[in-house]
Amino acid sequence: MHVIDSHTGGMPTRVILNGGPDLGSGPLVKRAQRLATEHKEFYKSVLLEPRGQPGMVGALLVAPETSGCETGVIYFDADAVLGMCGHGTIGLGVTLAHLGQIGPGTHRVETPAGVISVDLLDANTVRVTNIESRRVKASVSVDVEGHGKVTGDLAYGGNWFFIVDPSPMDVTPGNIRALTDLTIAIRKACIDQNVRGENGEPVDHVILQDKSPDKDVHSRNFVLCPDDQYDRSPCGTGSSARLACLAADGVLDPGQEIVQESVIGSSYRLSFQPGPNGGIIPTLTGQAHIMAEGRLIFAQNDPFRGGILL
Repeated sequence: MHVIDSHTGGMPTRVILNGGPDLGSGPLVKRAQRLATEHKEFYKSVLLEPRGQPGMVGALLVAPETSGCETGVIYFDADAVLGMCGHGTIGLGVTLAHLGQIGPGTHRVETPAGVISVDLLDANTVRVTNIESRRVKASVSVDVEGHGKVTGDLAYGGNWFFIVDPSPMDVTPGNIRALTDLTIAIRKACIDQNVRGENGEPVDHVILQDKSPDKDVHSRNFVLCPDDQYDRSPCGTGSSARLACLAADGVLDPGQEIVQESVIGSSYRLSFQPGPNGGIIPTLTGQAHIMAEGRLIFAQNDPFRGGILL
């Protein structure tokens, strides 16, 4: 299996160029469902230790269904197949440039959540125009075990987010373990108390927003992903959902750019334009760097061929 590893603001992406399962043809959302239901062992083995690393997201390249797209891609972490991934798309853009498959300019990429655009600004910098994002419910309160009532917004940016602003705990590197435990409890409360999207979609990510010590940075976030890992980057789909909330509250104007920082200090530049269906079209700009290129080997006699399952 030929792969290239990159990181976007510290968050790793493993692009699978070939050697993945045959998912057939048809809409990417259907092929993503096949990956999730029929090939769970595959995607876990790619990302779990010892072959992978905590927080890593996989990007499986597939043929696009929509004409004019550079490629199709299905993202996944060690616990779930994702609708979209912002940091993964920045990593994908830099990877395709590294391979000489794209050059500076705008390129269309198809994801299960929809077609997005990728602007390669230089060898490491990518601007992603995401799918239309929206706030679905404002000021939803859930009872969180050990923490009491927590209030946040339910929003969609390619994945489903419960966004708490301000965070009940300081978003600092020293609090990462405590922030992780808190957000896991919040997500469980959302699921148990039926905080869901319009079609019953469960919350799979949780964001805690805080102030940044840098006056030039709009805010700092902590983002929990489906695999219970925190996002080392500011989270592209989460930033999209967050922009939708800011737009709905009228505190950010179309075209106004802000800087969103992650808990470890990496950043995206963010802005939006009004969307055709009442939401917003988010734009995020970040940097990725290539870390490795190689071939994954799945030896039959390897006792951890499928990864370490804990």
